[in-house]
Amino acid sequence: MTNKTVQEQLDVIRRGTVEIISEGELAKKIERSLQTKIPLRIKAGFDPSAPDLHLGHTVLLRKMLHFQQLGHEIFFIVGDFTGCIGDPTGKTEKRRSLSEEEVQKNARTYKEQVFKILDPVKTRVVFNREWLGKLKSEEFMILASHVTFAQLLARADFKERVARKEDVGLNELLYPLLQAYDSVELKADVELGGTDQKFNLLMGRDLQEDFHQEPQAIVLMPLLEGLDGVQKMSKSLGNAIGIREEPKEMFGKIMSISDELMLRYYELLTEINVEKVKSEIKNGKNPKLAKEELAFLITKDFHGQTQAQKVREEFRNVFQKGEVPEGIPTLQAQPNQEGKVDLLKFLVDYQVISSMAEARRLLNQGSIRLNCSLKVKKAGQESIKIQDRYTTLRNGDILQIGSRKFVRIAV
Repeated sequence: MTNKTVQEQLDVIRRGTVEIISEGELAKKIERSLQTKIPLRIKAGFDPSAPDLHLGHTVLLRKMLHFQQLGHEIFFIVGDFTGCIGDPTGKTEKRRSLSEEEVQKNARTYKEQVFKILDPVKTRVVFNREWLGKLKSEEFMILASHVTFAQLLARADFKERVARKEDVGLNELLYPLLQAYDSVELKADVELGGTDQKFNLLMGRDLQEDFHQEPQAIVLMPLLEGLDGVQKMSKSLGNAIGIREEPKEMFGKIMSISDELMLRYYELLTEINVEKVKSEIKNGKNPKLAKEELAFLITKDFHGQTQAQKVREEFRNVFQKGEVPEGIPTLQAQPNQEGKVDLLKFLVDYQVISSMAEARRLLNQGSIRLNCSLKVKKAGQESIKIQDRYTTLRNGDILQIGSRKFVRIAV
């Protein structure tokens, strides 16, 4: 157990949080833990709805790490049972239920990914199928009697869907109850979740009281905005940074965020004092240097110091010195009879760009450039923004697509 006092522990726990329900209850739990030398049982659940975690998920993981460093017991719940239903939180329409095979496949990858942050020796990874899958029909009916239809329909996203006369599955209605039963099964002292999970976490408190347990304290964390700085990070929205992405891609994506979002990432994704970063910028430090340090720290967390240093040096060479990145692919172009290449089709066919719609958007924005990395090496040669879909390309030309992708042309 830690030697930190109740107040010192609360100071650590408060960092980045939106709300604690209630801080007084949590303080009493911590005080009792210090007196009895029995660690608190900290719970957070993750439904394996996709194979990869992204930085948005790590906001909770880092708060779990804080509790772990304070000496408390961490339960990382893989929702292999609830994942077959799919959490309806924040969803505007009925979710497709995942098959057990899909859920199990995704769940296997989670154990590997979470230990990029959490200490594997001190973390208990549990699967809620262990108890939810064993409930008999009679036990399930008794469990369901602890909640009313009116309580469930009070939830904002369900209420909105009903008002639009859209279907709400019974399995979706019961999802919060199943998540709440996880807290009963584990006798959780504290549950962590995003602000969108407040309804589910409060139901956990209620159900614990019904089962004559002390209700869990709740620590609500903010939802991390994605690369667009507006919507929460999500793979489906295309604004996510996956924790298993290549180092170069991870570093480049972080460098693309706004200065305002950079400060939020510092607070939620690192242990750096964000007020110190703000002060340094206010006193003249270039925000770009602060962002580069952020990109280095996050890349290091998931890929190690050597890889993080390598991609930082490459980023500096490319974007500050105008050099060509190492190891860029060489793609064979096939000019037409007029000697021109359908650039958009070329880039989509080679999967450099994911779709024709995205390719057209990049072209219209002037985000496809020719020989931009050669301007330092070839005196007088200017970077060219390609504006015409049909373009003359020569052997050895370098194309830059967006801020991070480069290809060398062979004809």
